Amino acid sequence: MTLWNAVLVASIVCVALKTLGYLVPPRWLEAPRPARIADLLTVALLAALVAVQTLAAGQQVVVDARVPAVLAAGGLLLLRAPFLVVVVAAAVVAALLRLWGIAD
Repeated sequence: MTLWNAVLVASIVCVALKTLGYLVPPRWLEAPRPARIADLLTVALLAALVAVQTLAAGQQVVVDARVPAVLAAGGLLLLRAPFLVVVVAAAVVAALLRLWGIAD
């Protein structure tokens, strides 16, 4: 199967799933349990994305300057720092660790 065939099949599946979503009765989605599951699923997917982007390099788990940078960002977010400050501080932490040769 070529790459373009895989892309076309994936596109058709996505459109079909979206169409099925419109066929679900609204009362099913307004119930407390599905709403709670959707909220938790969003947080879990975002956390997984952050973990993969922080710790993965190809097929390997890598601990480098990104890990302390994410930890610094998390600490600043707990302290309710503005988002721009969080991003700049994480970048500075990673840059300094790489400059000093502590982390790659």
